[in-house]
Amino acid sequence: MKRSTSKIAVLSLIASIVATTLPLVSSAKTRRLTEDQRIVHVLNRLGFGARPGDVERVKAIGLENYINQQLNPEKIADTVAENKIKDLTVLNMSVAELYEKYPQPGQLLRQLQTRGLLPKDLAEARDNSKNPRENAEYRQLIQQYYKDNGLEQPQRIIAQLHASRILRAVYSERQLQEVMVDFWTNHFNVFAGKGADRWLLPAYDRDTIRPHAMGKFSALLQATAQSPAMLFYLDNFQSVSPQSAVANRGRAQAMPNQPVQQPRRGINENYARELMELHTLGVDGGYTQKDVQEVARCFTGWTIFQPRGGVAAINALRGEETRARRPAGTFFFNARAHDDGEKIVLGRKIPAGGGFNDGLMVLEMLAHHPSTAKFIATKLVRHFVSDNPPPALVNRVAAAFTKSDGDIRETLKAIFFSPEFSSPESYRAKVKRPFELAISAIRVVGADTNGGPGTHQWIARMGEPLYGHQSPNGYSDTAESWVNTGGLLERMNFGVALAANRIPGTRVDLPLVVKQTDKNRMVDESLRMILAGEVSAATKETLLKQVDQADSVAKVVGLILGTPEFQRQ
Repeated sequence: MKRSTSKIAVLSLIASIVATTLPLVSSAKTRRLTEDQRIVHVLNRLGFGARPGDVERVKAIGLENYINQQLNPEKIADTVAENKIKDLTVLNMSVAELYEKYPQPGQLLRQLQTRGLLPKDLAEARDNSKNPRENAEYRQLIQQYYKDNGLEQPQRIIAQLHASRILRAVYSERQLQEVMVDFWTNHFNVFAGKGADRWLLPAYDRDTIRPHAMGKFSALLQATAQSPAMLFYLDNFQSVSPQSAVANRGRAQAMPNQPVQQPRRGINENYARELMELHTLGVDGGYTQKDVQEVARCFTGWTIFQPRGGVAAINALRGEETRARRPAGTFFFNARAHDDGEKIVLGRKIPAGGGFNDGLMVLEMLAHHPSTAKFIATKLVRHFVSDNPPPALVNRVAAAFTKSDGDIRETLKAIFFSPEFSSPESYRAKVKRPFELAISAIRVVGADTNGGPGTHQWIARMGEPLYGHQSPNGYSDTAESWVNTGGLLERMNFGVALAANRIPGTRVDLPLVVKQTDKNRMVDESLRMILAGEVSAATKETLLKQVDQADSVAKVVGLILGTPEFQRQ
């Protein structure tokens, strides 16, 4: 009964305080942050929170030097993080290699049957079951076939990608790089549950997002436009001009009086719409439905070679080399599918006959549009400063974006060295999203993790499974989306599970960190370690009421990780 009462008391405290601004320093609006507070603030916003000893390390080199280091991640050695991910093999595999090693079972069996290579026992198990996926014998035979042939189940691709994101966020010294990877992955959202994207996402992370996360926005935009993961997710790989040879293939072969069975292929506007609404201009950026249609015409023919892997797995099983013109799952421009007529986008003429350059012209136009500068500036200020971006700061950041030709580092500098960023009003003013909360909790207690499913399942339970947002807008970056009773309870449960070593693959040795046995001293030292001692009187009073002299340090730390103060950064 006491445990239930304890949960209700702490949850009610979280719900009542997280929904409002915490009165840590904002009550004195003219007061400046202390040096330690500024360091904690930077560690929280430019990274995933402080590890034991981080505040002292930053103080030793100077806060401005630390920020400048983070803005140049390529100059930071990152041996620990690199060693943590070195055994995640999918990170270094091409899409074609993933199709070969991790084939989709249904597709593989169909190809085996077509070639007369399907084992008899597998064929019988499949044919004797109304729903083969629910047939235990069938699943066991599939698993054995994969094992015998050196194949792996495709679920492991995303599991390893999840682990890499968690491990890098926890262990990387390039904290800002990981924050920006998370930001752009969310901005250019791709859902792992859509068809072939499971196989396409490792390359999306490795080749599209990471190399451009701190570079020029125009380069990042083009990389996403040519990414097979994005082309598949927003269906542009299927978009063809209705008058093209590709769209009419098959129709021309039909007999004069024979009905055409295949529907006519045509233009798909999904990518064109999201490109302008979510990736660049913003919903109020000044474009029309006609612009969407014209942009879609520009991107006809931007497609994927063998988007679902083709016969890569079968060829590998038979020891045959693929004779394809290019590897499966890679971008190519199919001129035969392109609408080569004249287009007008945002009032600007795109001449006929441009081919592949039509799309490049659109990307260049959008990347340098004033609405894009304001839209990206607003999102970055919302992420790093406040849920309600100060208009004056947004204007200055947009100006920095424009002046630097969309240089992401220069744009970030305009935020990090602004008075608004370091103001008391911004300190602990943002609610952590579940991924941020989980990583910051693991870091602050000095836990060790393998980044496995045990950790990711908690992130998903709290509401933010990586690559799990189905719609193109990505996860929300404002508190109102995360402050609800169910989500807050899961956050508290996560903190308790982490401190009690009940998360598979993640371990923490709290007695090495908190060495006090007296109840009051144990609470005080735990608060100092996790929150630099900054906690409201109401929160501390509630904690002391829920802790007995005989309680373990794990319970104390678990409860503190669930406090409203730790939910904020």
